[in-house]
Amino acid sequence: MRVMPIRYVRDMAEFERFYTALGLTADTRQRGGKWLELGASAGTLGLHHWEGDAVPPELAFVADEPLEAVAERLTAAGFPIEGIVDEAYGRSLRLRDPEGVEVVVNEQDEEIFT
Repeated sequence: MRVMPIRYVRDMAEFERFYTALGLTADTRQRGGKWLELGASAGTLGLHHWEGDAVPPELAFVADEPLEAVAERLTAAGFPIEGIVDEAYGRSLRLRDPEGVEVVVNEQDEEIFT
């Protein structure tokens, strides 16, 4: 599993410009323009377009195994999940950490990206 921090932003182009100037590389872009992955030597930063006022805190991971296996482990350890759902980018599993921060484990469908 790899860590993928997500930054919710209102101006995708400006944040892409900022993070590429910082040294990250625009790798994977969702066709609708609401998602961009920027690669770095130690991982990936996800930019997600956001229209709301308060930016939600979230920690995201990309699974390297079926989400069902992750769900089984979490449930067996006593951590309730909200289920596995279809998303615009693939599937995801959502739950809350012990302090209530949302944690998302994604299973990405690479055919959706350009």
